[in-house]
Amino acid sequence: MKQKLLVIFMILMSFTISFTLFPVNVHAQTITSNQTGTHGGYNFEYWKDSGNGTMVLKDGGAFSCEWNNINNILFRKGFKYNETQTHQQLGNITLTYSCNYQPNGNSYLSVYGWTSDPLVEYYIIESWGNWRPPGATSKGTITVDGGTYDIYETTRVNQPSIKGNATFQQYWSVRTTKRTSGTISVSEHFKAWEKMGMKMGKMYEVSLVVEGYQSSGKADVTSMSITVGGTPPSPQPTATPAPRSAFEIIEAEEYNSLKSSTIETIGTSDGGSGIGYIENGDYLVFNKIDFGSGANSFTARVASDADAPTDIQLRLGSASGTLIGTLSIPSTGGWNDYKEKTCSITNTTGIKDLYLVFSGPVNIDYFTFDSGSVAPTPTPTSPPSQNKGDLNGDKKVNSTDLTILKRHLLEISKLTGTALDNADVNSDGKVNSTDLTILKRHVLGVISNL
Repeated sequence: MKQKLLVIFMILMSFTISFTLFPVNVHAQTITSNQTGTHGGYNFEYWKDSGNGTMVLKDGGAFSCEWNNINNILFRKGFKYNETQTHQQLGNITLTYSCNYQPNGNSYLSVYGWTSDPLVEYYIIESWGNWRPPGATSKGTITVDGGTYDIYETTRVNQPSIKGNATFQQYWSVRTTKRTSGTISVSEHFKAWEKMGMKMGKMYEVSLVVEGYQSSGKADVTSMSITVGGTPPSPQPTATPAPRSAFEIIEAEEYNSLKSSTIETIGTSDGGSGIGYIENGDYLVFNKIDFGSGANSFTARVASDADAPTDIQLRLGSASGTLIGTLSIPSTGGWNDYKEKTCSITNTTGIKDLYLVFSGPVNIDYFTFDSGSVAPTPTPTSPPSQNKGDLNGDKKVNSTDLTILKRHLLEISKLTGTALDNADVNSDGKVNSTDLTILKRHVLGVISNL
């Protein structure tokens, strides 16, 4: 009898050890009617107003879904919060996913969620079916994770929300090209929206959603994970092995070093990049700026919605070095409302390390210096029929030409012939970033003639 009990005990122990060494995955769960809950460490929701749909919950953030003969249906997994913290207080949010997405009709694959105070429903659209949402006028574009997104803001009046029927704003980032896998820097979209005046509130939810409207389709989210509280990407300084002319456009993000715990590279209203999240005491360093025989004015393209003016001190050699001038920047009307501001400086010559020292928040796109004298109009070297800046031959110079030049410089689509000649807007025999900057200033109305 004792021997028999010993055998049973050893069998039970072997099962215990097996379960300890080989943990059992969460069982898949199939849902066919409206339901919320938790599964695999994430919150989930299945919701429809009519028709047929199936959601299969898998390990972690993974799930699959299928729908047909529906009016509106959604399937999602993510995190829910108690509306006490902003996204800044939660920390950096990223979502990594992979999905086999097969819509037939109106549908989209998106990061999705809500905030309260203000009440906002938000979308970061990665892919869609036969209709690209939301059908509104874009407020601008941003570049995040190597992709370009159009930004939209729409209003819903007396519609269902997390607070019952209410009137609320919808914020949208919609990719210009579809994708169904990758990493989404969610917080970067939030920051970009806020820079455009689209205020975020206290976080209620962040999730990956598959939604269908009067359509059919299926999707298999093979993996999905959300990371909260990680470190956001830092802007990378640009090395400058040779001196840079003080009299050319110097992009703010092309600094050599900085002192700050908050500064980040941001998108600007023209689709370019700048520097933002600047605080009192921060500074940027630009090495080997060549002032030549003398500069006596400073111009920067900046944006601000701060309550009080911010000063940019221009110092040489160090953050406490010789002060050559101070540019005071009042509110420009918004964090994405850029304007050129100018101040006089002490005459400065030779090659110097330039420090921009900030007294508070401001966004800065680019800056340049001037000798104070009006340069003579150069003698035209190109044929009279040439139309500088017109790269698509429509006899107009606008944002379309700016996009074409960007694609040329990125070697996506190379210019040739007359278009290439017209791209050399400063007539120096080269087509480079200087031409892009000049063309951008013309399109923005900063300079009238090319």
